[in-house]
Amino acid sequence: MITCHLRYIIDADKLLEFEHYARLWIPLVEKLGGIHHGYLMPSEGASDVALASFSFASLAAYEQYRIAAASDEECIAAVDYYKQTKCFLSYERSFFRPVFR
Repeated sequence: MITCHLRYIIDADKLLEFEHYARLWIPLVEKLGGIHHGYLMPSEGASDVALASFSFASLAAYEQYRIAAASDEECIAAVDYYKQTKCFLSYERSFFRPVFR
């Protein structure tokens, strides 16, 4: 299993737009074979950081997701929504593997 962890720098004036963007991607990741663990939005105090995590069975499965997402109409629409709203300024993507007992 591999988990993709995203750290977004969001536009604090566009929290509602970013939350909408996040809600678009949760079912899309799941539709394309992943397990979405949700988004974490800023809560108390001023913050411009949001987090998200989702998992796939392997890095190869994640790469298949990326290929499929590039031609999926709903994924393209979600990317277009970002382009229209600019609800985040940047993001970092990191990959992790779990360690169990």
